[in-house]
Amino acid sequence: MALAANYIRKSADIVGVAKNGKATASIIFLHGLGDTGHGWSSTIDEIRPPFMQFNCPTADTMPVTLNLGFQMPSWFDIRTLEVGGSEDEAGIKSAATKVHGMINNEIKAGIPAERIVLGGFSQGGALALYSALTYPEKLAGVIGLSCWLPLHSTFPDTKVCPDTLPVLLCHGDSDPIVSFKFGQLSHSLLKSFLKNTQLKTYRGLAHSASPQEISDMKAFIDQCIPHP
Repeated sequence: MALAANYIRKSADIVGVAKNGKATASIIFLHGLGDTGHGWSSTIDEIRPPFMQFNCPTADTMPVTLNLGFQMPSWFDIRTLEVGGSEDEAGIKSAATKVHGMINNEIKAGIPAERIVLGGFSQGGALALYSALTYPEKLAGVIGLSCWLPLHSTFPDTKVCPDTLPVLLCHGDSDPIVSFKFGQLSHSLLKSFLKNTQLKTYRGLAHSASPQEISDMKAFIDQCIPHP
């Protein structure tokens, strides 16, 4: 599939420059387990404002316990998707450090932290949540689709972000992979220490995105990032 002129392929990552030629905002979006940065690049390109650049990076390939040790793009190891199951704490923290580096690169390029949105789907959404909460500056917002909050028992002690960080969680109530209960529990916990957290539920939606969900993402981005 050919990429549009406003895309740049950098290794396995997909980077999009501002459509109006001058970026004053940015979104970093993290794919789910086994996917690549290309998987979400077209959707992010469609919903971003013309002044926003984007980065859809690809995770390193690694063996994943949940998938019988088969190697695939993964931000960290997933051992189980059961509530209260064992987590790859070292891998999650290492991945979050990498995401913090991506955010810092955007800031070095001239985009203020408060005009950077962090988001992701499934495992990528989980990492986006953890990374945003453990980043000391206030981001414009964080989007978590069909995901959960990793290392949830360490919060709110692990939180270093401002209490005003806007969070949008989106989850289908028929998700057979990442149970809707994960979204509900994560939302309840986040509400206990953040002032602006919302959970949008999509009836009948499985482990995927819907047009309404994409529309809600766009509205959230437009609300978090005022036009210059």
